[in-house]
Amino acid sequence: MLKDAKHIFKLDPAKEISDEDLEKIAESGTDLILVGGTDDVTEDNVLYALSRVRRFSKSVALEVTNRNAVMPGFDHYFIPSVFNTSNIKWQHGLMLEALEEYSHLIDYEDISMLPYIILNEDCKAFEKAEAKPVTADELPHYIDMVDKLYKAEYLYIEYSGIYGDPEMMDIVRNHADNTHVIYGGGISSKEQAREMSQYANTIVVGNIIHEDVKKALRTIIK
Repeated sequence: MLKDAKHIFKLDPAKEISDEDLEKIAESGTDLILVGGTDDVTEDNVLYALSRVRRFSKSVALEVTNRNAVMPGFDHYFIPSVFNTSNIKWQHGLMLEALEEYSHLIDYEDISMLPYIILNEDCKAFEKAEAKPVTADELPHYIDMVDKLYKAEYLYIEYSGIYGDPEMMDIVRNHADNTHVIYGGGISSKEQAREMSQYANTIVVGNIIHEDVKKALRTIIK
């Protein structure tokens, strides 16, 4: 699903967004709406987000961070796997939990592992996933592991809340020969969207849609 997406809006089900702003997001030129967040993701707010987005024709996927908030109705399901974690639970524990509970319902064409490298040491996701800092010297080896050993379809570079380091993203671009690179973090302008699109196949725009929808819409470049 992500292979054809250049731009994604990430909708946090725990955050407010008006019906008017959601309509602007859903009717925009973005390729996909991804529902997901780090804190306070519940069955109720995910269901509410899904019901609101389903009023439009835009494709919608779920980032599975709470197995109790998984439900039918999404076009695709992505299960995060954090590769720079110090706790194996956050690398494949979530996948095992999901399989234990939903394997009898799963169509494997509709679910994907989503490897993450979290580079913002100050974000909530870094803390929750018990992530380890990654230096510029170490980053090529992480990328080679995901790209050449795991041969993963996707790799998500997460800066979550701050704009990423172009030099680090250049390292990612130069080592990801086969993996589809997704970038998320701090994009709030057309210039930033253009810059990160040089390094990633797909950019994800999140926080700004809950803060200033006009700025968010300017990040859509094709």
